[in-house]
Amino acid sequence: MMVAMPREAIVAGLDPEQSAAVLAPRGPVCVLAGAGTGKTRTITHRISHLVSTGHVSAGQVLAVTFTARAAGEMRGRLRALGIGGAATQVQARTFHAAALRQLRYFWPQVVGDVQWQLLDRKFGLVGQAANRVGVSTSTESVRDLAGEIEWAKASLIAPEDYPTAVARLRREIPTDAAKIAAVYEGYESSKVSNDGVMLDFDDLLLHTAAALEENAAVADEFRDRYRCFVVDEYQDVTPLQQRVLDAWLGDRDDLTVVGDANQTIYSFTGATPKYLLDFSRRFPESTVVRLERDYRSTPEVVSLANRVIGAARGRIAGTRLQLIGQRPPGPDPAFAEFDDEPAEAAGVARSIKKLIAKGVPPAEIAVLYRINAQSEVHEQALTELDIAFQVRGGEGFFTRSEVRQAVSALRQAAGRDDLPAEAFGTALVSVVRAVLAPLGLTAAEPTGAQARERWTSLTALVQLTEELTAHDDQLDLAGLLRELTARAEARHPPSVQGVTLASLHAAKGLEWTAVFLVGLCDGTLPIAHVLGDGGAADDEAALEEERRLLYVGVTRAREHLQLSWALARNEGGRKSRRRSRFLNGLIPDDSPAARIAPQASSHNKKRPRCRVCGKPLAGAGATMLGRCDECPSNIDMELLDALKAWRLDKSRELSVPAFVVFTDNTLTAIAEQQPQDNRALVAIPGIGAKKLERFGPDVLAVVRGEKPMPAEVT
Repeated sequence: MMVAMPREAIVAGLDPEQSAAVLAPRGPVCVLAGAGTGKTRTITHRISHLVSTGHVSAGQVLAVTFTARAAGEMRGRLRALGIGGAATQVQARTFHAAALRQLRYFWPQVVGDVQWQLLDRKFGLVGQAANRVGVSTSTESVRDLAGEIEWAKASLIAPEDYPTAVARLRREIPTDAAKIAAVYEGYESSKVSNDGVMLDFDDLLLHTAAALEENAAVADEFRDRYRCFVVDEYQDVTPLQQRVLDAWLGDRDDLTVVGDANQTIYSFTGATPKYLLDFSRRFPESTVVRLERDYRSTPEVVSLANRVIGAARGRIAGTRLQLIGQRPPGPDPAFAEFDDEPAEAAGVARSIKKLIAKGVPPAEIAVLYRINAQSEVHEQALTELDIAFQVRGGEGFFTRSEVRQAVSALRQAAGRDDLPAEAFGTALVSVVRAVLAPLGLTAAEPTGAQARERWTSLTALVQLTEELTAHDDQLDLAGLLRELTARAEARHPPSVQGVTLASLHAAKGLEWTAVFLVGLCDGTLPIAHVLGDGGAADDEAALEEERRLLYVGVTRAREHLQLSWALARNEGGRKSRRRSRFLNGLIPDDSPAARIAPQASSHNKKRPRCRVCGKPLAGAGATMLGRCDECPSNIDMELLDALKAWRLDKSRELSVPAFVVFTDNTLTAIAEQQPQDNRALVAIPGIGAKKLERFGPDVLAVVRGEKPMPAEVT
C-alpha cells in the first residue's frame, strides 16, 4: 500500500488555484485550464493526492486523453510521482486504447465465439461501398466519405438518420446526403461476414459502451476495477466518447475533467464543448476551479491572446479565461503586412534567420498557417536561406500525393507532340491548368475537406507557375519541370532541429519560443467556406471556431510572436485581399501594419496584368475589364442584366442618365470580376470613393443576388 504523502509535498510548487484543484474532495471536479496554466501538472498531482490519501488505489484510476503523445506525457509525469506505469498503477491511455484493452477482455463474455479483428484502415471498404452506390472512388472522395462516416459514428448518427442530421446541422458535405448515407450503410454491412466481424476504431467505443450498458456482470466487474476517472481536453469529447464515459461511470461521480471551451477547434470531427459547459448542471455539487496563471508566454503574448478571445461571441465565449502572464516581460508581438505571399514568406524567413543568429534554436521556431497548401511558399523561402525545416502534421508540398501526381502528369504532357507551338511564358499557365484539370483543378473550390485540400495544392502549383512565368516570359514546360525538380530536391528530409511548419490544427498542444502566424487574410483565416458571398458570416458558430484557431495559434508562442498577411497571392498581383477581420482592434496605432496599404502612386505603379493570361494590359477597355481583349470572358450574363436593371431603376430615382450611375464598361467589369467587398469593388476603374459610398452597398447586394435598398433622392 502506498504511504500517504504529506499535504505540503503534494502541493509543493503549485499556485493557489492549482492547489485547490489538487486538494478538492473526491467527487466531480471541473478544472477550467487556460493555455500554459499547468493543467497536466495539476491533474497528475491530483491523482497523486487521491492515491496517497487512500481515497482510491492507483490501479483503480483511469486517465484518458486524446492523443498518444498526451497520454505518454501523462504516464511520464505519473511515473515521476511513483504512481504510473505498471498494471497495478494508474492507467493513462487514449479513449481508443482504453476501449481496445477492455473489449479484448470482455468480448468472449459478451459475444461468445464470434471472431473479430481490428480494421485500422477503412479506405478499401469505403471505396467498395462508394463504387456500389455510384459515387466517385477517387482518393480524395473516398477519404471525404470516410471522414463523414467517422463524424456520423462519433456523433451517434445511424446511416438512416444521416440526411436529416446534416440538414438540421447545416453541415457542409462532399456530395448528396442520401448517397453518403448509402455508402455508410454499405460500409457497415461489409464489415460482417461468415468469418466474423471487423471493427473500426469507432466500433471499439460503441461495443465497449454497449457491453457495459447491456451486461450487468460486465459492468459490475469493470466498475469494481476502475473507480476514479480523469479526462483531459474535455472540450474535445464527442457524443460517442461521452457515452463510453457514462458507461464507465454508471451512477458514480468520481470524475475529474480538464478543459478550455475556448480551445475547441475540432467540431468538424464531432467534438463538442457542451459536456464541459454543462458539467456544473449535471453535477450541481461539483468543484469548479479556474486556472488562469499562464507560465508559458510573456505578458505581451498573453495580453494579445486575451484580446483575441475577448472579441469572441456566443455561449463558449462566456467561459473565457482571463490569462495572467507569469513570465518576465518580452518583446511586443509584431504585425507585418506584405505586398504578396512570396514577399511575406521571404520576410518571415529573414526574421527567422535573425532569431537563429541571436541564439534561438531552429527547433524552437514555428511557422503556423490555416491550410497545408500554404506551406509551399514558406518551404521555398526557408530553402533559399538554407534554413532546415520539418513539416508537422502533413507532408512537404512536393511530397504530397496530389502534387506528385500533378508533376507526373506535366511530365507526360511534355512528351506529347500536340502542345501549342508557343506554349511558353504566360501561355504556359493555360497549359498547366488544362493538364491539372482532370486531377481536380476545378474552376470553383469544391466541397469536402480532402477534395478541397487537393484543389488548394493544385491551385498553389498553378500560382507557382504564374510566379515563375512572371519572371521569365520564355519559360516552357520543360523549363518549368526543371524548376520544380530543383525545388523538390533542394528541400531536405525533415530534421528534428529544423524550423517547424504546421497547420494551426496540428499545432494544438505544442509550444515554441518563437511563432510566426502567416496568411492572416479574410478567406484564409477565417477560411472562405465559412463566409457568405459578401464576406459576412454564413455560419456564426463556424466563424467563432476560426477565431479560436487564431487564439490557439497565439498561445503557442512563449516569447516571440509575429502575425502577418499579404495583400496579393502572387508576386506583383492585384492587392485585393484584406487582413483578417480577427485582427481588427489588435494592431497598435503606431504600427506600420495598422493602415491598409495605399495604392501605388502613378509614377511607380506597375502596369496591371490580365487576370486570365497574365500579360500586361494596354488600353482603357482592357484595364477596365482586367483582361486582354482576346482573352475569353467569364461574364455572368444574368448578373449583368440584373446590374443594368438596378442601374435603370437607380437613374430614374435620381433623375439622371443611366451612364451617370455607371457606364456599360463598368457594369461589364463588375459582372466579370464579381467583387465581394469594397476593396475589390473600388479596384475596378470607374468606381471611386464617391461612387463607392453612394452605390457600393447596392452593387454588392446585386452581386450577392440580394435586393438592394431603395435609393434616396438627393
